[in-house]
Formats: sequence, C-alpha cells, structure tokens
Amino acid sequence: MMISDGQLCPCTSNLPYQSCCQPFHHKDTQASSAEQLMRSRYSAFCLGNIEYLIATLHPDKRKTDDRQTLGQTIRQTQWLGLKIIDHKVFRQSATVEFVAFFQDQTVEQKINQLHERSTFIKEDERWFYVSGAFLPPIKLARNYLCFCGSGQKVKKCHGV
Repeated sequence: MMISDGQLCPCTSNLPYQSCCQPFHHKDTQASSAEQLMRSRYSAFCLGNIEYLIATLHPDKRKTDDRQTLGQTIRQTQWLGLKIIDHKVFRQSATVEFVAFFQDQTVEQKINQLHERSTFIKEDERWFYVSGAFLPPIKLARNYLCFCGSGQKVKKCHGV
C-alpha cells in the first residue's frame, strides 16, 4: 500500500500520514507514548514496513525469522481499521488495548478482529513493543461508526 501526500494515516487518527506516523517510519522522531507506537506499528503493518516493525520490537523478543514471518502476515492480511480501547501508563511500561479489523486474503473474505492488550516498555527514552495477550472479539453495535474511519455506520460501510 502506498500513501500519497495528504492521504489519511492508516492508524485511523484522521490526520494526514505525513504528520502522523510517517515521521516515526522515517526515523525523524520517536513515539512519545505507547499509544503512538501502537498506532505507528499498525500503520507499518498496513504499509508493509517490516524494518520498522522489527526496530520497534524489544530486542529481547526478536527472532531470526521475524522478517519472513512478518512478510507472510503482511502478504496475507488486508488491514481495515484500528480502534484503541484503552491506554494505561505505568513508570517505564504501558499497555494498549486495541482492536484491529482485517481480512485474511488466504481464506474466506469475512472481516476478522485482532483484539489484543499489548505491553510496551520504555528504555533509553524509547518505547518498544514487548508482547500481546489476545482477547475475545468485541461486539459491534448496529449504530457503531465504521472501524475504517469512513464516518459511516459499520452496517452501511462494511456490512458487519
């Protein structure tokens, strides 16, 4: 996926990519919060930015096959939207609960959810993703605004 000038950021912040996640992806600046890092990692998945995903994974959690695993996930997944549910900050750690909506390109075309509570740690003034705990899917109400950021109700936009 390519982002053109002025296009909204995939992280559904409603900000242009250039003033949202692009500065993190281009290493112009570091995320100042775990939520920012979470959003920028989601955008990196959408854009296929494997190097950023590895760089923001805590070094103790990196594996030799990360590039291959991430590449396969990126090829098989169409990310549709992100909803941040909760963000808790502790001293040098934080959790972010989110739901990422996606379609798996290798199986049925139904819309799936990745509902996760991610753990982040701050070392040397830099946030890293450490791990995630999977949670049950959330229930989308009929009048819920669509997860893709269109501003329409989910039933009219993505038919869920």
